[in-house]
Amino acid sequence: MHPLIDKLFKKRGIESVKDLSPDEKQTFEQWDSILSKDEITIPDIRQFCESQIAFIESKWKNMGIKNEEKSEMIPYHTVYKMIVSVIDATKVERGALEAQLNKLLE
Repeated sequence: MHPLIDKLFKKRGIESVKDLSPDEKQTFEQWDSILSKDEITIPDIRQFCESQIAFIESKWKNMGIKNEEKSEMIPYHTVYKMIVSVIDATKVERGALEAQLNKLLE
């Protein structure tokens, strides 16, 4: 386990991964996977952001959660969506440039 995750567990009184809920286990596994690599890649960041977006959206669908709790997730959702948009923007720009260059070659 990465030292930062270990510190977080200690701070929150979590003794083992077994103590986590299924959603928390999923997040833990993603964090641990990312942090255990020597270098984090853009696809890793994108995957992490997409999983967090899906997690937040699944919480919004849960009728048992208060609206206040749902609204607290909006800034997180917005940031994750913006990060994915920035990552995708490079692909869009590249596609547009390739199309423009192909037209010049015609």
